[in-house]
Amino acid sequence: MGYVLYSVSFSLLVVATVLYLTRSRWLPIIPVPEYIYTRLPSSFTSDMENGFSSSAFDLSTNVASGDSRAGLDEQGKREVRRIMKNRRVGFDEARRIFTEQRFAKNNIGPDGRPRDPKFVSFS
Repeated sequence: MGYVLYSVSFSLLVVATVLYLTRSRWLPIIPVPEYIYTRLPSSFTSDMENGFSSSAFDLSTNVASGDSRAGLDEQGKREVRRIMKNRRVGFDEARRIFTEQRFAKNNIGPDGRPRDPKFVSFS
Protein backbone atom coordinates (compact mmCIF):
# COMPACT_ATOMS: atom_id res chain seq x y z
CA MET A 1 0.00 0.00 0.00
CA GLY A 2 2.88 2.33 0.77
CA TYR A 3 4.34 1.85 -2.73
CA VAL A 4 1.05 2.88 -4.36
CA LEU A 5 0.83 6.05 -2.27
CA TYR A 6 4.47 6.85 -3.00
CA SER A 7 4.01 6.21 -6.75
CA VAL A 8 0.90 8.40 -6.96
CA SER A 9 2.58 11.20 -5.00
CA PHE A 10 5.71 11.06 -7.15
CA SER A 11 3.70 10.99 -10.38
CA LEU A 12 1.64 13.97 -9.23
CA LEU A 13 4.82 15.87 -8.40
CA VAL A 14 6.33 15.12 -11.84
CA VAL A 15 3.13 16.17 -13.68
CA ALA A 16 2.83 19.36 -11.62
CA THR A 17 6.48 20.25 -12.35
CA VAL A 18 6.06 19.66 -16.09
CA LEU A 19 2.89 21.77 -16.16
CA TYR A 20 4.62 24.56 -14.24
CA LEU A 21 7.63 24.60 -16.56
CA THR A 22 5.47 24.61 -19.73
CA ARG A 23 2.84 27.09 -18.50
CA SER A 24 3.85 29.73 -21.05
CA ARG A 25 2.65 27.40 -23.82
CA TRP A 26 -0.70 26.22 -22.43
CA LEU A 27 -1.82 29.10 -20.19
CA PRO A 28 -2.94 31.47 -23.03
CA ILE A 29 -5.11 28.67 -24.46
CA ILE A 30 -7.30 28.40 -21.34
CA PRO A 31 -10.37 30.63 -21.70
CA VAL A 32 -11.16 32.85 -18.74
CA PRO A 33 -14.84 33.82 -18.53
CA GLU A 34 -15.54 37.54 -18.29
CA TYR A 35 -18.35 37.13 -15.75
CA ILE A 36 -16.00 36.14 -12.92
CA TYR A 37 -15.17 39.73 -12.07
CA THR A 38 -16.70 42.92 -13.36
CA ARG A 39 -15.21 46.31 -12.59
CA LEU A 40 -17.05 49.40 -11.56
CA PRO A 41 -17.32 52.16 -14.16
CA SER A 42 -13.84 53.44 -14.81
CA SER A 43 -12.27 56.83 -15.25
CA PHE A 44 -9.15 58.08 -16.99
CA THR A 45 -7.25 57.69 -13.71
CA SER A 46 -8.06 53.99 -13.45
CA ASP A 47 -7.26 53.55 -17.14
CA MET A 48 -3.80 55.00 -16.50
CA GLU A 49 -3.33 52.75 -13.48
CA ASN A 50 -4.28 49.71 -15.56
CA GLY A 51 -1.61 50.49 -18.17
CA PHE A 52 -3.78 52.02 -20.89
CA SER A 53 -1.54 55.03 -21.37
CA SER A 54 1.79 55.67 -23.05
CA SER A 55 3.84 58.53 -24.42
CA ALA A 56 1.95 58.28 -27.73
CA PHE A 57 -1.46 57.95 -26.02
CA ASP A 58 -1.17 60.19 -22.96
CA LEU A 59 -4.14 60.30 -20.57
CA SER A 60 -2.39 62.45 -17.96
CA THR A 61 -3.72 65.66 -19.55
CA ASN A 62 -7.26 64.36 -19.15
CA VAL A 63 -6.61 63.59 -15.48
CA ALA A 64 -4.82 66.90 -14.86
CA SER A 65 -7.68 68.90 -16.39
CA GLY A 66 -10.22 67.11 -14.17
CA ASP A 67 -12.04 65.41 -17.04
CA SER A 68 -15.19 63.83 -15.57
CA ARG A 69 -15.97 61.52 -18.49
CA ALA A 70 -16.22 57.78 -17.90
CA GLY A 71 -12.86 56.95 -19.47
CA LEU A 72 -12.03 54.71 -22.39
CA ASP A 73 -14.51 52.38 -24.11
CA GLU A 74 -14.94 49.17 -22.06
CA GLN A 75 -15.24 46.88 -25.08
CA GLY A 76 -12.16 48.41 -26.69
CA LYS A 77 -10.16 48.13 -23.46
CA ARG A 78 -11.20 44.49 -23.09
CA GLU A 79 -10.07 43.72 -26.65
CA VAL A 80 -6.77 45.62 -26.27
CA ARG A 81 -6.11 43.83 -22.96
CA ARG A 82 -6.79 40.47 -24.68
CA ILE A 83 -4.36 41.33 -27.49
CA MET A 84 -1.71 42.43 -24.96
CA LYS A 85 -2.10 39.17 -23.05
CA ASN A 86 -2.29 36.75 -25.97
CA ARG A 87 0.38 38.29 -28.21
CA ARG A 88 2.55 39.58 -25.36
CA VAL A 89 2.88 43.08 -26.80
CA GLY A 90 2.83 46.53 -25.24
CA PHE A 91 -0.09 48.93 -25.13
CA ASP A 92 0.83 50.92 -28.25
CA GLU A 93 1.33 47.79 -30.37
CA ALA A 94 -1.93 46.26 -29.09
CA ARG A 95 -3.76 49.50 -29.89
CA ARG A 96 -2.32 49.45 -33.42
CA ILE A 97 -3.38 45.82 -33.94
CA PHE A 98 -6.86 46.58 -32.59
CA THR A 99 -7.24 49.59 -34.89
CA GLU A 100 -6.09 47.63 -37.94
CA GLN A 101 -8.58 44.86 -37.09
CA ARG A 102 -11.39 47.41 -36.87
CA PHE A 103 -10.25 48.95 -40.15
CA ALA A 104 -10.29 45.52 -41.84
CA LYS A 105 -13.84 44.86 -40.60
CA ASN A 106 -14.96 48.15 -42.16
CA ASN A 107 -13.12 47.55 -45.47
CA ILE A 108 -10.42 50.14 -44.77
CA GLY A 109 -6.73 49.51 -45.51
CA PRO A 110 -4.02 49.61 -42.84
CA ASP A 111 -2.96 53.01 -44.18
CA GLY A 112 -6.43 54.44 -43.46
CA ARG A 113 -7.67 54.65 -47.05
CA PRO A 114 -10.92 52.91 -48.04
CA ARG A 115 -10.61 49.75 -50.14
CA ASP A 116 -13.71 50.64 -52.11
CA PRO A 117 -12.93 50.42 -55.86
CA LYS A 118 -15.21 53.42 -56.48
CA PHE A 119 -13.25 55.60 -54.03
CA VAL A 120 -11.64 58.65 -55.62
CA SER A 121 -9.01 60.65 -53.74
CA PHE A 122 -7.50 64.00 -54.66
CA SER A 123 -4.13 64.63 -53.09
